[in-house]
Amino acid sequence: MNVIEIENLSFSYPDGQEALKDVSLTVSERETVGFIGPNGAGKSTLLLHLNGILRSENGAVRVFGLPVEEKHLREIRRRVGLVFQNPDDQLFSPTVFDDVAFGPMSMGCPEEEVRQRVRRALEQVGMSGHERRSPHHLSVGEKKRIAIATVLSMSSEVLVIDEPTSSLDPRGRWELIELLQALPLTKVIATHDLEMVRVLCQRSILLDEGWVVADDLTSRLLSDLPLLVSHGLVPPPR
Repeated sequence: MNVIEIENLSFSYPDGQEALKDVSLTVSERETVGFIGPNGAGKSTLLLHLNGILRSENGAVRVFGLPVEEKHLREIRRRVGLVFQNPDDQLFSPTVFDDVAFGPMSMGCPEEEVRQRVRRALEQVGMSGHERRSPHHLSVGEKKRIAIATVLSMSSEVLVIDEPTSSLDPRGRWELIELLQALPLTKVIATHDLEMVRVLCQRSILLDEGWVVADDLTSRLLSDLPLLVSHGLVPPPR
């Protein structure tokens, strides 16, 4: 079953910059897909189309069969959770509990269900017991875990995450990779971290200058040295 379907999607920013050019792809249920490419390739722009933060009149985006348009946004955003590269863009409440509870509360969940969802989400990211801490006093790695928890508390079925390992030290990076590996969700990951892609993603899509350059098994794509080098990428060490 395809949970994401994109057909001939093009998008330009108001200043005229073409960020996506005739992009077509699908993502299947429980698949983990890596979007790779150099800076400015269009990776983050594409992620923002998956739950309607950005929308284009050129092409089509469907999530669980629903067109990404105004009347479906509430349902799509419940099912597709987006985690930004900088967790400070996502965490705005005085406590961890409040941040993780925000989504379920906005859905109208009863108080006890909200508490259960928060508890379960924090358990999943290894942050139980941090409910009363201020998110802004956490480390970058802890903030990233809380940002993921805000998605898990919504019972999202698709996790869309931008540069999850950026700004992390080696220990925090591998801890986050192991966390993502354990989550039983469809995952779409935009990243420069090709070693993480090799570990997590069965399939990878290479973007450059808004185009889909390659869409293949990660093992094959990362073995194509001339392709990677021609698009500004260095293969991960083996």
